Amino acid sequence: MGRPRVARLDRERIAEAALELVDRDGDFRMPDLARHLNVQVSSIYHHAKGRAAVVELVRHRVVREIDGSAFERLPWDEAFSEWARSYRAAFSRHPTAIRLLATETVRDPGSLSVYHSAAAGLRDAGFPDDHIMAVITAAENFLLGAALDAAAPEVMIEADSTTADDALTRALAAAPRGPARAEQAFELGLAALLAGFRNLLQERGAVQR
Repeated sequence: MGRPRVARLDRERIAEAALELVDRDGDFRMPDLARHLNVQVSSIYHHAKGRAAVVELVRHRVVREIDGSAFERLPWDEAFSEWARSYRAAFSRHPTAIRLLATETVRDPGSLSVYHSAAAGLRDAGFPDDHIMAVITAAENFLLGAALDAAAPEVMIEADSTTADDALTRALAAAPRGPARAEQAFELGLAALLAGFRNLLQERGAVQR
């Protein structure tokens, strides 16, 4: 009887395996990844030059679901809204990856395409070069928090108040239940973010005139 066939090792398989560990543990070690793949660590290094390179493979696997194509066909704010929604959706599927990916430098060309589309769309809309990364980073800060909130318990705050007119008690009673809680917060936050960016753009136009 021949030896059982082992799936061919490639960058995609390494990324999937590392993401499985990150989804489970929030991080990964190269020896653990090698065991998960049933290979030697040296075999991984044939495809990725160290742990940082594997992190970039994981990032690319997560962010490839972010759609920036709307910047080519819609007004900038509508396109930004679509980009933001797909961004939140991509990270909400892998919330434990957020801490890992948010603390490592982005270098992978495939991952950078997420930023290329947004930067080009914002520049075409009239945002100054020295504001574009601040706009994107501000949005990312909100979106990563929103992705975590989407994976959070449906009830985040439980208040035991004996005063029916207590402001927090009344607010909690009026708030949506279940997944609608996170959705309401996301929609409100995104609307506020876009309103602020529109005001920024209008103020720049007023100064230029």
